[in-house]
Amino acid sequence: MLGKIARKVFGTPNDRKIKATRPLVEKINALEPEFEKLDDAGLIARTEAFRERVKQGESLEALLPEAFANCREAAKRALGLRAFDVQLMGGIFLHQGNIAEMKTGEGKTLVATFPAYLNALTGRGVHIVTVNDYLARRDAEWMSKVYRALGLTTGVVYPRQPEEEKKAAYAADITYATNNELGFDYLRDNMKSELNQIYQRDHYFAIVDEVDSILIDEARTPLIISGPSQDRSELYVGINKLIPDLSEDHYTIDEKTRNVTYTDEGNEFLEEHLHARGLLPDGQTLYDPESTTVVHHVNQALRAHKLFQKDKDYIVRDGEVVLIDEFTGRMMPGRRLSDGLHQAIEAKEDCQIQPENVTLASVTFQNYFRLYDKLAGMTGTAATEAAEFGEIYGLGVVEVPTNRPIARIDEDDKVYRTAREKYEAIVEEIRRAHGKGQPVLVGTTSIEKSEMLSQLLKQAELPHNVLNARQHEQEAQIVADAGKLGAVTIATNMAGRGTDIKLGGNVEFKVMEAIAADPERHPDEIRAEIEEGHKADEQAVKDAGGLFVLATERHESRRIDNQLRGRSGRQGDPGRSEFFLSLEDDLMRIFGSERLDKVLKGLGMKEGEAIVHPWVNKSLERAQAKVEGRNFDIRKQLLKFDDVMNDQRKVIFAQRREIMEAADQSEIVADMRHQVIDDLVDQHCPPKAYADQWDVRGLYAACIEKLGLDVPVIAWAEEDGVDQEVIRERLDEASDKLMAEKQEAFGPDTMRQIEKQVLLQTIDAKWRDHLLTLEHLRSVVGFRGYAQRDPLNEYKNEAFQLFEGLLDGLREDVTAKLSQVRPMTEEEQRAMMQQILAQQGMLNRPQAQPAQPADPAATEPGTQPAPAVIAEAQTAPVPVPVAEAEAQPLVEGFDETDPATWGDPGRNDPCPCGSGNKFKHCHGRLA
Repeated sequence: MLGKIARKVFGTPNDRKIKATRPLVEKINALEPEFEKLDDAGLIARTEAFRERVKQGESLEALLPEAFANCREAAKRALGLRAFDVQLMGGIFLHQGNIAEMKTGEGKTLVATFPAYLNALTGRGVHIVTVNDYLARRDAEWMSKVYRALGLTTGVVYPRQPEEEKKAAYAADITYATNNELGFDYLRDNMKSELNQIYQRDHYFAIVDEVDSILIDEARTPLIISGPSQDRSELYVGINKLIPDLSEDHYTIDEKTRNVTYTDEGNEFLEEHLHARGLLPDGQTLYDPESTTVVHHVNQALRAHKLFQKDKDYIVRDGEVVLIDEFTGRMMPGRRLSDGLHQAIEAKEDCQIQPENVTLASVTFQNYFRLYDKLAGMTGTAATEAAEFGEIYGLGVVEVPTNRPIARIDEDDKVYRTAREKYEAIVEEIRRAHGKGQPVLVGTTSIEKSEMLSQLLKQAELPHNVLNARQHEQEAQIVADAGKLGAVTIATNMAGRGTDIKLGGNVEFKVMEAIAADPERHPDEIRAEIEEGHKADEQAVKDAGGLFVLATERHESRRIDNQLRGRSGRQGDPGRSEFFLSLEDDLMRIFGSERLDKVLKGLGMKEGEAIVHPWVNKSLERAQAKVEGRNFDIRKQLLKFDDVMNDQRKVIFAQRREIMEAADQSEIVADMRHQVIDDLVDQHCPPKAYADQWDVRGLYAACIEKLGLDVPVIAWAEEDGVDQEVIRERLDEASDKLMAEKQEAFGPDTMRQIEKQVLLQTIDAKWRDHLLTLEHLRSVVGFRGYAQRDPLNEYKNEAFQLFEGLLDGLREDVTAKLSQVRPMTEEEQRAMMQQILAQQGMLNRPQAQPAQPADPAATEPGTQPAPAVIAEAQTAPVPVPVAEAEAQPLVEGFDETDPATWGDPGRNDPCPCGSGNKFKHCHGRLA
């Protein structure tokens, strides 16, 4: 009560933010007459003047009114669109690093041009991020007219783009791209070996369209560049045949967490049948450590059968399993689920099983977008996730008022007892609306349900269109027609469709159709005729009540429901929305519909009767808020774990950048070499040990293996007055001399190039192995919660130790490789050229598409969710053309087959015969 009174007196925080922008908007409007007087060249001249002022140190805030006024005038001339005051407000909030929540049809595409133009004046480039390639290209083409009128360049990034074109796109003042392409290019850039191969120049300012879809819905999905690993097709097929034989007693399903587990009876059944089919060796149980791989595969097979439904989570197209995005209803060709789950689904659907991949580089969208100095976003639905945007990204959410008041009528939800009653009522409601010419947009949650409803409408003889993953190619046309008089459109999801539903139909699409049908007529004549006819169509639809959005189910997320609802009532148009639900819907069934069912029975509800009350709406919103809260907790926990890897990723990528930027790496490799020598001397000749306690034979062997030095370490140790420091200095001197000789043999320039390539390739190999180790650590660290230890702290500590080990190993590997390089003979050079040409032939073959999951795995309490991944095939780099030195003997006259030449090996030293065992367990074994 007190809160309501305070809001009436002081206004809400959102009202105060809106009020604070009004003086700026008034300044921009006051400048309009001045900029209207400028000719086209004058607008460009102003841009150059603004750039100069920024160079002189003037702040962007001071420039904002003039820059926005210049941009508004350019848009008016280039597009015929004059930005409304609320659009200017949206642009101001974006410039300030906020999320501007603007309703559908309020012109977000134009809004982005204002902050993009202002921030591009710094010369650092602005990225505008869209959810799909169609929107990236469309927006870039459309808005480039505005930027061109202002003297700025525009680029667009898309998959499989020619290299030079992509470089030019990133060098432009404004770059349009999808979140996937930006993330992949970031990873690719950090796998390059030359600075001139790098695409992205800076992470300064990004404006993310449909920001809730990208930063919330896809936040649990890391981008991964990967390479192929071993093929286990037979194992997938064999295990898949067992799953249909399971009974309900053999497993349990938790729909709330989307998790499935075997019961004790299920484990016994599996063990018996795996033994019978030869998939588990005799005498081995599922609880043995050796069974880890089989256990993993039977778990994934169960998930594939029980949690992933055909035509809801994926479809099978041309013999390939194609995932469906649960938030947009679109197909995601090339995207794949991780951890063998996609292969399990392929086995289930009897499709060709693609091999699993091994990670080469990865980053989450959360951590990629946090690289930007400044981040902003636009969407129609962000308020429900404001807490997450603030906590994870430091972004505020501002609800920008609509240009015209919303005239849409939002009805209370109708809840029926059974799905049959609900669908009967839906068909009748559609018939009623269609009868008076009111266009109807019907929202469903899966392909299966949209096609089932389509069958019901066919039986009722109601004409309609269906928009789902199967009709992906006709998407824009179907959406454009959805506002026509009497149109009925069934859509699986409406988020980020990019095409507005305009009452009476979309004029642009009508014009394009008419021009294609009659190319001889003048386009202007066709447009004038269609625009005139459209006015009558638009008015007829308005008289019928505007667009009627009819939703057949509530989604887990309120945002998705609001996105669907927001398709009606754009720009002050009339409209209506209503949700039809039943107690058999997934959300109602999972969140306690049994109690409600008893209440409804007690009230004596008749067949076909619905309960309608605001309390029901509130109850459903509370259930949705619970799901959203749980998903936020999962994303937050995932981010905490990924932050550990992210800190290490930044160090590795920064180190690679330094190496590429430096013309001379000799100092780096010399420091590495001397550090390796220090470690070897400390290890074999401890500072506080006597000389006769030193392991000089071990040090001698290590010098040959890791330094390529055959020096008389044993003889040095026997000299009087020789301590650890003397040995260290002599080894430093000998190694420096060896590398100087190599430099003379190769030439300084070639040696610098070899050092650079060895450094980069060794870093990449070590990082690749490190990522795999961290994946394994993350999959098991959750179990430490049972020992009352915090899994996150355990992960941090072990990951840090592993990273230290990576750096130590990096020094050793680089030193060893450089000590073994030597100029190649002509014969070796010919062989190497053949190898390179063969590899280039492989590189030129078509590569796998980027892959991404739709639904990451949920896990039991105490364990960490296994993230689904986006995987992209990547071939191995062409090796540096150097050859390893031949293995050198330990001592002069050494013969591994003649123990008489071995000297006196230590009991714990490797046996000189080369068996790999310790001497005491091999030739030194006591009889």
